[in-house]
Amino acid sequence: MPKNLVQKILESHVVSGTPVAGEPVELVIDQTLTQDATGTMAYIQLEAMGVDQVKTELSVSYVDHNTLQSGFMNADDHAYLQSVAAKHGVLFSRPGNGICHQVHLERFAKPGRTLIGSDSHTPTAGAMASIAIGAGGLDVAKAMAGLPYRILWPQVVNVRLEGALPHGTSAKDIILELLRRLSVKGGVGRIFEYSGPGLESLSVYQRATITNMGAELGATTSVFPSDDITRQFLARQQREEDWMPLAADEEAVYDETIVIDLNRLQPLAACPHSPDNVKPVRELAGMKVDQVSIGSCTNSGFEDLMKAANVLEGKTVAPGVSLTVSPGSRQVLTKLIENGALATFVKAGARILECTCGPCIGMGQSPKTDGVSLRTFNRNFYGRSGTLSAGVYLVSPETAAASAVAGVFTDPAGVNYSDSIPEEPVYVDDSMICQPSEDPASVEIVMGPNIRPLPENDPLSPSLEKKAVIKLPDNITTDHIAPAGAEVLPYRSNIEKLSTFVFRNNKEGFADICKEQGGGFIVAGENYGQGSSREHAAMAPMYLGIKAVLAKSFARIHKANLINFGILPLTFADPADYDDIDELDVLVIEDTSQAAAGQVTVKNRTRGTEYLMNCEITPEDYELLRHGGALNYIRNTAA
Repeated sequence: MPKNLVQKILESHVVSGTPVAGEPVELVIDQTLTQDATGTMAYIQLEAMGVDQVKTELSVSYVDHNTLQSGFMNADDHAYLQSVAAKHGVLFSRPGNGICHQVHLERFAKPGRTLIGSDSHTPTAGAMASIAIGAGGLDVAKAMAGLPYRILWPQVVNVRLEGALPHGTSAKDIILELLRRLSVKGGVGRIFEYSGPGLESLSVYQRATITNMGAELGATTSVFPSDDITRQFLARQQREEDWMPLAADEEAVYDETIVIDLNRLQPLAACPHSPDNVKPVRELAGMKVDQVSIGSCTNSGFEDLMKAANVLEGKTVAPGVSLTVSPGSRQVLTKLIENGALATFVKAGARILECTCGPCIGMGQSPKTDGVSLRTFNRNFYGRSGTLSAGVYLVSPETAAASAVAGVFTDPAGVNYSDSIPEEPVYVDDSMICQPSEDPASVEIVMGPNIRPLPENDPLSPSLEKKAVIKLPDNITTDHIAPAGAEVLPYRSNIEKLSTFVFRNNKEGFADICKEQGGGFIVAGENYGQGSSREHAAMAPMYLGIKAVLAKSFARIHKANLINFGILPLTFADPADYDDIDELDVLVIEDTSQAAAGQVTVKNRTRGTEYLMNCEITPEDYELLRHGGALNYIRNTAA
């Protein structure tokens, strides 16, 4: 029977389960990646499992998020990560080497491999025909320990690309068009597989932009075939031996097909405060711009920055506009230096930032009060930039550069600049990637005072009675739950401190309310927990005594993280019941073992009503919940 590309890769990695949409399967994982904002906890969890050496084909620890060293905390985390990598068989990409997804694409991603990473934009490697999935740090630690990764077998959506991109449009506009059509919930339970004649004009960098922002659709991942364009990219990386042809069979069957005519595509922008709030740039033309930031794991490759340089050539940034440029890797930065493009940016008035995530996760460069910021990033959630009143728009490098020069939103389709870029130089330097120690027993783990022990959870009680300590609307992100930014990120390895920031932009003093009430339940709308893979958005609420989340629906990664940390994920059988609950209503689950059967009755003692809640979990999930989380389960079963 003909197979699509997703089936070919996944079926070769299944160790248990039935490959039918919606059914649980377990996969062998070939590669893992972590970054420093999530990695410290992941490796503490790995050590708690008693693992000597990682069992994967390849595991890499990157430092790219918490690089603003305004105190000792981030530097301490980096020292811990380097020492634990040396001891346990993990490669370590040092600060300044680049953003994890860009470097992994350049140096490690391979066609046909499986990869999970403790970052929701891990699907970037799908541009290399990898099945690359974002996951919580604990799931990544389990994969490094040699345990399979469990997912629900996804539906596969074929996105067929016709034609070629016209002047002024880019790969960013392709994924923004998909977000416009499908919304941030449109990819839940699905993998997007790209095909069609339009692929011939898309480089690996452009494909990576699309797979990167597939995360904003809520998709499990996105994937492109491995073709001659893939081979050429790997040849420039001096690892052509990693290439293999890999594509869907001609008569492959899909659950759905979406067609995008690239010839008719126009420059687009995601408006505040959601990646699916998409409008044509021409409708925004003339709006004053205060800040433009080019970079992030979405648009910081060689080709992305060369296109921006073409637009900026011989021009100067408009007065009143702050332009920043963040190359995605040291490799990209070196190429820009050698071909003169870096000088183009500097002459235009750009501020050159280090090769990190930087402003994308609120680590510096916050816009001014009420500022309009155009960013080539992947997320524009409320408050993520560090300025609550700012309006953040997601755009392509071409739109960003053209608008920086004009000082107002500008459609690059009407700007005269060259669409051609010089041939990418061949340059490889892995000297900033540290190999594991040849004598791991001699390596001493370095742990600074900000690295606190893992918080522990109790086993699931037979019954629960808690107040609804907060009620939230639709599309609450992990940025709402456990904020990013320069103030908060240094405490990612200190859950006690981090918990004081939970929901700080939604309900002031939330942590104090939880302490006063002895924990509680969270009530939320649709797509609760969308966005980042950060398990801290489950771990910190667990520390505050949250025992269940009652929501209309959940984002995939966050639901898995809730289960991993022993928090019941319940969905309203009748969404109208959400309206019946007020904050501080007393909610009772008289029999938590009902969760194993898939439905739980919740009584509202305050109102004298009750609700039927679905608990869509597997028997294996229930065992994790019953023990109080995955770490408890691993410890107890190992004992």
